[in-house]
Amino acid sequence: MRFPDSLKLENLAVTVDDDAIATVALNRPDKRNALDSATVEELVSLFTALPRAGVKVVVLRAEGPHFCAGLDLVEHFKEDREPADFMHLCLRWHEAFNKMEYGGVPVIAALRGAVVGGGLELASAAHIRVADASTYFALPEGQRGLFTGGGATIRVADLVGKARMIDMMLTGRIYKGEEAVSVGLAQYLVEDSEAKAMELARIAAGHPPLTNFAICSAISHMQNMSALDAAYAEAVVAGVVNTQKAARGRLEAFANKTAARVRPE
Repeated sequence: MRFPDSLKLENLAVTVDDDAIATVALNRPDKRNALDSATVEELVSLFTALPRAGVKVVVLRAEGPHFCAGLDLVEHFKEDREPADFMHLCLRWHEAFNKMEYGGVPVIAALRGAVVGGGLELASAAHIRVADASTYFALPEGQRGLFTGGGATIRVADLVGKARMIDMMLTGRIYKGEEAVSVGLAQYLVEDSEAKAMELARIAAGHPPLTNFAICSAISHMQNMSALDAAYAEAVVAGVVNTQKAARGRLEAFANKTAARVRPE
């Protein structure tokens, strides 16, 4: 498995193991992995290429002690952008994060340190978020005189609710630990977020790719539909996925009572 030669990455590092699990690392630790315009373009290119390269699961991690401190404010200050310029930059952020959420490949984020502003927008585009004890979540846009532009009003509000998001932006409230999990910012709180993310990735990589594609794209699409349209779409997707040849052996194992049972440990 190899990526196109034209895929030039400087701010992201990518490795793919023998199980077709890609590890994508944000690689600007000296900037707390803040997202400049070049990194956003790399995210667009990478998450366009990954599904076509046959990658089964992505583990998204970061070099250094922080996952992502959000928008590169130094670049933004120096660029002194016009409104239209920043609007188009935001649209590229949306392009990158939509490719993550709707691309059909499970993305599992291994979080540590700052998951702040645009870093939280990035993490919220992942399908599973794993935090460690150092992880903290914040939307400090209010104190910077800014407003979210990378999808927080869609994804973060969906995770924590409108009232909590407004509180985070107005007051600078920070969530971490069990409280962050309880409000939906992460699904797991563990000692080693990268090890847990890889453990979950190996579970997901064992599923038929079509099943993962449906889980990691159809659900998001259906959330954007009316209940009636979502019911129709769900039936169509189930008709395709639940009759796939890749599932026949698993169904046979269940019918023969040789499949692993679903039970609490």
